Order: sequence, then C-alpha cells, then structure tokens
Amino acid sequence: MASQGRRGGVSLPARPSDSNSILARISRSSIVVRGREAAGDAAFVAKKLLQSTGKAAWIAGTTFLVLVVPLIVEMDREQQLNDLELQQASLLGTPAPK
Repeated sequence: MASQGRRGGVSLPARPSDSNSILARISRSSIVVRGREAAGDAAFVAKKLLQSTGKAAWIAGTTFLVLVVPLIVEMDREQQLNDLELQQASLLGTPAPK
C-alpha cells in the first residue's frame, strides 16, 4: 500500500511570521486603510451610478420609441404624399398647389 505521507506537489518555504516587516507596517498605516475605504466607496457609487444610468437610458429609449418614431414615420408619409401631388401636377400641366 502507499504510504500515508504527502503525495506529489511542491511545498513552499515557510512564511516568516515577522509582523513588523516593512510591508506589514505599510499595509496597516492609516493612509492605506483610508485609501482602501475610499476605493470601496468609489466602487459602490460607480455601481449605483451605472444602475441608475441604465434605468434612465431604458426610460428615454422607450419614450423615444413610443412617441417620436411614430411622429417621424407620419412626417415622412406626409412628405411623400406632397411629393406625389407635386409630381402629378407637373405631369398634368396644372400649376402646383401651394
């Protein structure tokens, strides 16, 4: 049977437990702690802003589709009708209506 020891892999050297190292002192400094808090707050605000911007874009897009697109289509139809009347009047030789 196989032994009960560790199987394969690479073991890393033990990490020094010196809590007074330069990196440990810097990461515990008040400036770094405040920076982390500020970054977290900025991420929260950005997330909320993106969510509200998405909602506003949805409202604006839906309103545009419901109100403005039919108006544009109707204006195009009216222009086509005016062009057709003008073309028929010129073919018949009558003065164009103004």
